[in-house]
Amino acid sequence: MLATTMSLAVFGIDSYPVEVEADMSLGLPTFTIVGLPDNAVRESRQRIMAALSNLGLKLPGKKLTINMAPAGRKKEGPGFDLPIAVSILAASGIVAPESVRGYYFVGELALDGSLRPVNGVLSMADRARREEHQGLVVPAANGREAAVAGGQKVYPADSLAGVIEFMRDKSILEPAVYDLMAPSVPSGSEPDFADVRGQEFAKRALEVAAAGGHNILMIGPPGSGKTMLARRLPSILPPLTPEEAVETTKIHSVAGLLRAGDSLLVTRPFRSPHHTVSDAGLIGGGAIPGPGEVSLAHNGVLFLDELPEFRRNVLEVLRQPLEDGTVTITRASMTMTFPADFTLAAAMNPCPCGYLTDPSHACNCTGPQIQRYLNRISGPLMDRIDIHVDVAPVRYRELSSSLPTGEPSSEIRGRVIRARGAQTERFSVVPGVHSNAGMTSSLVRRFCGLDTESRRLLRSAMELYGFSARAYDRIVKVSRTIADLAGSGSIGPEHIAEAVQYRSMGTDRAC
Repeated sequence: MLATTMSLAVFGIDSYPVEVEADMSLGLPTFTIVGLPDNAVRESRQRIMAALSNLGLKLPGKKLTINMAPAGRKKEGPGFDLPIAVSILAASGIVAPESVRGYYFVGELALDGSLRPVNGVLSMADRARREEHQGLVVPAANGREAAVAGGQKVYPADSLAGVIEFMRDKSILEPAVYDLMAPSVPSGSEPDFADVRGQEFAKRALEVAAAGGHNILMIGPPGSGKTMLARRLPSILPPLTPEEAVETTKIHSVAGLLRAGDSLLVTRPFRSPHHTVSDAGLIGGGAIPGPGEVSLAHNGVLFLDELPEFRRNVLEVLRQPLEDGTVTITRASMTMTFPADFTLAAAMNPCPCGYLTDPSHACNCTGPQIQRYLNRISGPLMDRIDIHVDVAPVRYRELSSSLPTGEPSSEIRGRVIRARGAQTERFSVVPGVHSNAGMTSSLVRRFCGLDTESRRLLRSAMELYGFSARAYDRIVKVSRTIADLAGSGSIGPEHIAEAVQYRSMGTDRAC
């Protein structure tokens, strides 16, 4: 007897339908799975047979063949346990074959028949939403995550026994519900700029970076607070929109990084890989490519501490995502594109020992040592970082002061949101651009007109510091953001002057 069920497989961060066919025929008792299964899918035979046995279900001693279509695409992961088991039950007559039609099944089976959560359920649910079907059956732990996609009935089940009862009586399982527009409640434990004493110039630079989506590099001696400042950058970024939250959650779900109980990410991600990370770990890779750190930081912040300590070939792979907001990974049999639209925050010492700019410590590095250290960062990569800011050591009187601390993140975020609102209105007619950092050269000319005095000031800076053409565009973009923060409709000389400060620092630091 032949029976068919439907399931879903993840490809990149998207999903596609998989038809699972079970054929039970006369012959020696065998259990064969075809359709390019990986090891996890092939091992499902043992999990399924043990689960059926422990539930007291006995299959006829016949030849059993499972085909997974499309047969030419690799199938991976334990999420096919449930659809294979259901197709076997339908082929053997334990459940009616017509009762499984119109449903998608996803889930991993334990040996006792209980269902375990799988990765990528949100992507699967989003694809299932676009297909004509009656519902999606998933493990109970994935129920709320799948419900985030909306537009469909999601049935969370605790065990295979529950799924069997559901096939016999559709009222057994209650559909999961998730309100995508429900307000999120802050945990209260997020880092706050109110904890940072001093560093007003660096705080201002981070505010500008957040308001325009600009990349930022902080340069200063050890202990000056670079990491502390970077970790507070997400606290002043605008809240995730519902669309951004779903897209970000998809990536983390596929990577298996959603915590138990989480169904939707409501805070912007902050990723801080160690400097020993490989290029595949940073941009993604593997036999079947998965998302890397740049994609996990999508719609959030990627923080690279001790920037020159990263291998140069690793840093160079950042060029494409910094320009395009995506990462394309090509293998012999496939090409995948992952979103990677993030704000880069980086930190570094001014020299190998770290004390070149520290007035209270003597630097013992030679000139050639400093140059070799700085040369680990290429000029093209430095050009792609909009803001360079020196972070000086915090003075004792600022640390020990009994005066109130600085502005809380909530106040800074308010100004950032207003500036982003102006940008949203400005780029409403430009698809794919949401912030000043995303402007192309043609958009810079269209939206960033300069008056005579501003042009004169910028020309002087270009000649003095030897800025590249890319640096010119980035200075104008940052100027546009500074004007937005000031509520100005046009760019003035004061905005250009502040933006140049954020580029002149570090112009001689890399080649």
